[in-house]
Amino acid sequence: MRPTTAGLIAMVAGSTLWAQPPPSPTLLVLNKDDATLSIIDPTSGNTVGTVKTGDGPHELAVSADGKTAFASNYWGGAPGTSLSVIDLAARRERRVELAPFKAPHGLFVSEGKVYFTAEANSAIGSYDPVSGKVERVVTTGRGGAHMVLASADGTILFASNVSDDSVTIAERGVDKAARWRTTTVRTGRGPEGFDLSPDGRELWAAHSGDGGISIIDTAARKRTAKFDIGTKRSNRLKFTPDGRHILVSDLDAGDLVVIDAHTHAVTKRLPLGAEPEGVLIVPDRSRAYVAVSGEDHLAVVDLASFEVTGTVATGRGPDGMAWIK
Repeated sequence: MRPTTAGLIAMVAGSTLWAQPPPSPTLLVLNKDDATLSIIDPTSGNTVGTVKTGDGPHELAVSADGKTAFASNYWGGAPGTSLSVIDLAARRERRVELAPFKAPHGLFVSEGKVYFTAEANSAIGSYDPVSGKVERVVTTGRGGAHMVLASADGTILFASNVSDDSVTIAERGVDKAARWRTTTVRTGRGPEGFDLSPDGRELWAAHSGDGGISIIDTAARKRTAKFDIGTKRSNRLKFTPDGRHILVSDLDAGDLVVIDAHTHAVTKRLPLGAEPEGVLIVPDRSRAYVAVSGEDHLAVVDLASFEVTGTVATGRGPDGMAWIK
């Protein structure tokens, strides 16, 4: 059957919309329960595109040019073994197989490479989008490598070992072909979310198991402080860009906890709803988005008042986020 004129117009319009580049800026959100990536216009709050991923995507990272997103397909009834590589302009996904690595979770892009944790292997791996090569960077030797960060120059990697109550610090020598040297720093129970201070001198790790925070001196490779913030189950931790405050999502209490970086005092507990998880702070420092996973939306938090100013609808079970200017 030949398509009608109206049908042809609809097809052309649909193709045009499909080929449109993302808005500028763009907010990206992973929906764990839908296994999708939402492309959102942060000005209107509208979802302008949706792309399928692998099962149970948790964390999200974006290439330096903002054209490609990477999602870790963590769990879908069994440990995942893949990354989703998403062309944001075409809104098209391709799947990169990581086996024998299982349960990829934390992601971080540095110097063109995508670093990921393989929780089931207690390892940090890397994927090179240019060569397509997947390789083991280091074995942490500790249970449950969960989140990963890199230093500004890409020579140091940090991984939180949620099942071992520790953080692994892996340092590469001047020669990029040299092996990475690892140091293990003990923390409280179940370190999960963590972040580097803006000056790179400290790493703060929130304990999911005991309501505490450990502060690690990144140069000395040792813990310098440990204190309680009274969370029920800390999930993510982020510094504000000025380094003055730390935001911690409390998954079980339903709160966002605001901490003074200098005094270590809790200055506010902001009720958000069921299961707040991922935290994203926009580059202009005006606001943070917190994925309220149990309510299928993002809470928008003003960083001057630390009050909720709105919500953004997502798919089911939002978590990992990214921002493109």
